[in-house]
Amino acid sequence: MALPNRGEIPLTGYAQRFVDQLAQCRTLGIRTVEASERHIILELPYQTRIIGYPDTGVIHGGVITTLADTACGAVVVCALRHATGNVELSPTLDLRVDYMMAAKPEQPVFCYAECHKLTSAIAFVRAIVYQDDINNPVAQAVGSFMRIGPELVTEQFRKDMEGG
Repeated sequence: MALPNRGEIPLTGYAQRFVDQLAQCRTLGIRTVEASERHIILELPYQTRIIGYPDTGVIHGGVITTLADTACGAVVVCALRHATGNVELSPTLDLRVDYMMAAKPEQPVFCYAECHKLTSAIAFVRAIVYQDDINNPVAQAVGSFMRIGPELVTEQFRKDMEGG
């Protein structure tokens, strides 16, 4: 998986507004580092309340899954915005997360996700959860998200996503 060109990142604010809509993301303090029509990077800050193993300080795997699912969903929202010009939601159909190692305590965790295929009904994504180096992942994920169309988005959600 190649990292994106670090030039213009036009959908970062749009992606953050999506992340801010999700109560679990507000609670966990997840923020958007950057986003484009093809990729997103989210950051999860380390917090003692997300520790799954008190003896080691390692983050609970459910939090890592939440980060990966959110990154995958957010990149689909950005890809659909770019492809259609509409605000659309896409619930998770399937998400497989493979854990490769424990996240190091006291450090933030990042998730890089990309939407590599959009069809009329499904968006396909893949993601890497990492800390210091994307080439030394904590976990990887692949998933599919169902497109439900812009007509099922509420006017309030559309306004919130448009930033006004």
